[in-house]
Amino acid sequence: MSGRVEGQVAFITGAARGQGRSHAVRLAEEGADVIAFDFCGDAPTTSYTMATKADLDETADLVRGLGRMCVSVVGDVRVQSDLDAAVQRGLVELGRIDIAVANAGIVSWNEVHQISEDQWDDMIATNLTGAWKTIKAVTPTMIAQGSGSIVVISSGAGLSGPNNLAHYASAKHGLVGLTKVSSNELSPQGIRVNSVHPTQVDTPMIMHEGMFRLFRPELDAPGRDDIVVVSKRLHTIPIPWVDSRDVSNAVLFLASDEARYITGVQLPVDAGGIVKSVY
Repeated sequence: MSGRVEGQVAFITGAARGQGRSHAVRLAEEGADVIAFDFCGDAPTTSYTMATKADLDETADLVRGLGRMCVSVVGDVRVQSDLDAAVQRGLVELGRIDIAVANAGIVSWNEVHQISEDQWDDMIATNLTGAWKTIKAVTPTMIAQGSGSIVVISSGAGLSGPNNLAHYASAKHGLVGLTKVSSNELSPQGIRVNSVHPTQVDTPMIMHEGMFRLFRPELDAPGRDDIVVVSKRLHTIPIPWVDSRDVSNAVLFLASDEARYITGVQLPVDAGGIVKSVY
């Protein structure tokens, strides 16, 4: 039996670890070759450790271990030439691009009046402008092919208003507009564009000391177990967070022919968090 994206090629940003790695592995399990793109460097406005080249190499090894091809590229989604070069390399080595997952992103936090200009600028440049540049990089190839599926990884914060995340929510709300307009413009040419909106995901971007302190400021040294009760309150399904694979399953669905007539939608993977009225 062939996989749900058998013989296709997926371009994935932020692929070195976390959600991006999960998307790469899940699509490879279903038959896709992968172009794995990641910055693999420090982000001064964040307070957690970023992915490394070794992480990106591990993602590539996992994809190849599934019998698929993987082209791994270090680059910055804020730099159009980096993305364009990665696309061209992928085309040379793999021949086409059928799926693009605009996944790369960072998080930081502060009250709206205390967010620094550097925090704001870095957030918008990475999480919003980086997704636009990713779409810009893959679209000419998809137009020439007459087909493609672009999946933008937004957030529950792109459909709500969480405290301490004005810059993050602004970027993620912006992705909704980007998705809708891109869908309007590109779907007549065979390219579907949708966004996925996860709640908290069990990845290094969430599971670190700074986030633990944000959730439990009254504790001297909060850890992962200390945020479980608070995190559960965010959802109608009583779980504290979802796994990366839960998000990847949504990505796979939107990339596959099962979603061939679905475009311009915002798909939450959020355990009911967006519709919950009381926290």
